[in-house]
Amino acid sequence: MKTLTVDLGDRSYPIFIGQGLIDQPELIQPYVTGTQVLIVSNTTVAPLYLERVKQTFSDYDVQTVVLPDGEQYKNLEILNRIFDVAIEHHFDRKCTFVALGGGVIGDMTGFAAAAYQRGVNFIQMPTTLLSQVDSSVGGKTGVNHPQGKNMIGAFHQPECVVIDTDTLNTLEDRELSAGLAEVIKYGLIVDYPFFEWLEQNLPGLLDRKADVLAEAIERSCQNKADIVAKDEKEAGLRALFNLGHTFGHAIEAGMGYGVWLHGEGVSAGMMQAIYLSKLMGDLTQADQDRAAAILSAARLPVLPPSTDDMPNERFLALMAGDKKVQAGKIRLVLLKAIGQAYVTGDYSPALLERTLTEYR
Repeated sequence: MKTLTVDLGDRSYPIFIGQGLIDQPELIQPYVTGTQVLIVSNTTVAPLYLERVKQTFSDYDVQTVVLPDGEQYKNLEILNRIFDVAIEHHFDRKCTFVALGGGVIGDMTGFAAAAYQRGVNFIQMPTTLLSQVDSSVGGKTGVNHPQGKNMIGAFHQPECVVIDTDTLNTLEDRELSAGLAEVIKYGLIVDYPFFEWLEQNLPGLLDRKADVLAEAIERSCQNKADIVAKDEKEAGLRALFNLGHTFGHAIEAGMGYGVWLHGEGVSAGMMQAIYLSKLMGDLTQADQDRAAAILSAARLPVLPPSTDDMPNERFLALMAGDKKVQAGKIRLVLLKAIGQAYVTGDYSPALLERTLTEYR
């Protein structure tokens, strides 16, 4: 087992990475507050792991909530089901919520924990690659609105993150690839040596070799933890994690939540950001080709929906509704080179329009 730390002073917490961790009560129980535990999962993950996790918390008063699986259910209406169970069973302010699932479950459980009685503790137990390397770390929680992804939420850090790499054995191939988009993102924005490592080790990741997956997860989480420690609430540096996300969120919303997986939207969105970076003269064709090659090899889309499916006007309107907009200006993460990202609102609107027109 590897242990990393998200350094936030007296709110610091560990990330545990290893095999068989969901069956280790001695590892997890020290991070439980109170006597009540509410485990939140979904209809895909619960049949696989819920009973085992309930055993891990057998010393506590345990209740469960099983939500429908899918991004289209990440909304306030479904979120209320968590509150319904907590209130029905008289959960107090010392209770602990446990998120057992992918990014949707982690975001919703964390937001519920942030809001229930104005804030209770929670534990992340991510079961998808995407949630293990990205959404479970850093305290971003929330739900979607029809007009924008993750527009309703809060920063609420977990007590710990328990990454059991064995859960990836039951992950669908499409979900594995979606997670690889976020892994590759770290190489593109801040870690060129990691990008080179990924180019060489991608076959092992796709074959689910345990040691290769563990290495990719550890290096991704370390990159995330380092930046979150410096910029917890995205005042500056943390915004680099949004490479491709403003484009990708528009794709997810425009096509209907759940049609494109989050990692798929991010993959195509990163390539749009890269294409714009090249138009601005910051990035070479060779770097664009390398990025496209590794994302394609990871079985991810490198082109966004066609103009027939998402006209430029619709695309821009959805991008303009993203959280990263400041003073009416869409701020984007762009690249000067692989491993060198920056955040800017200083780009030509005409070049953004060209990107939406030409890169389809």
